[in-house]
Amino acid sequence: MLLNINHKTSYAYDMPVDFALQKLRLRPLSNVMQEVGSWEIDITGGKIEASYQDHYGNHTDLVSVTPGAEAVEITAKGAVTTHDRAGVLGPVYGRAPLWHFAQSTFLTAPGAGVRDLARSLGKMKDPVASLHDLSNAIRDAIPFKTGVTGADTSAEQAIKIGAGVCQDHTQIFISALRTRRIPARYVGGYLMINDIVDQDAAHAWAEAHIDGLGWVGFDVSNGVSPDEKYVRVAIGQDARGAAPVKGLRMGPSNETLIVSLQVQQ
Repeated sequence: MLLNINHKTSYAYDMPVDFALQKLRLRPLSNVMQEVGSWEIDITGGKIEASYQDHYGNHTDLVSVTPGAEAVEITAKGAVTTHDRAGVLGPVYGRAPLWHFAQSTFLTAPGAGVRDLARSLGKMKDPVASLHDLSNAIRDAIPFKTGVTGADTSAEQAIKIGAGVCQDHTQIFISALRTRRIPARYVGGYLMINDIVDQDAAHAWAEAHIDGLGWVGFDVSNGVSPDEKYVRVAIGQDARGAAPVKGLRMGPSNETLIVSLQVQQ
């Protein structure tokens, strides 16, 4: 499936910015699930200072904001041909060892709520089926609802709130797997939604490492493994590690953020 993507991130400041630096993880890479045909990043109000692959293998761009700027617009766009592999990326490994993805972070630290959900894994005689059972249990316990959690909401906090979005579902899933010492990681990317072109955020799902298969994806919010409607962009231990845009700013200005996204054939 050929998917065309246009992802715009706009910042507006109430005062001129003295200094700001943004780290972008907005360039998908080709793999067995996808072939990147064309991709570009356009920036207004700043420029790319350096590009490199981080320790997870994500293509990363460092962007400096023009001193005195009152607005910055970052547009990532391109075309990607995707393939349905039932969510199986396979035994693909980078510099980060498997044990790194079995370690908890602040956002994925397990508590009573996570450990209770992890019981749905059972004895894992069929690992893939058990992981889908966990995905279903999370979705039943924490219904999808926007506006009740934020970027810094941890897995355990989302369980206590009783609702959340794809970021929360993914981090709960990852946290539960790590209680069993199963390597799991956060994936940020794009999802084509039938009959909906305009979206207000990118998507997130998890990958778990299964012996004999390698990395396998699970989209908890939709109850499926990623197929040809998904474009994989960045990975991390949690949402922070795979954030599409992350940075720092110096000065007294406040910012307003607007994200617009179109994913279509």
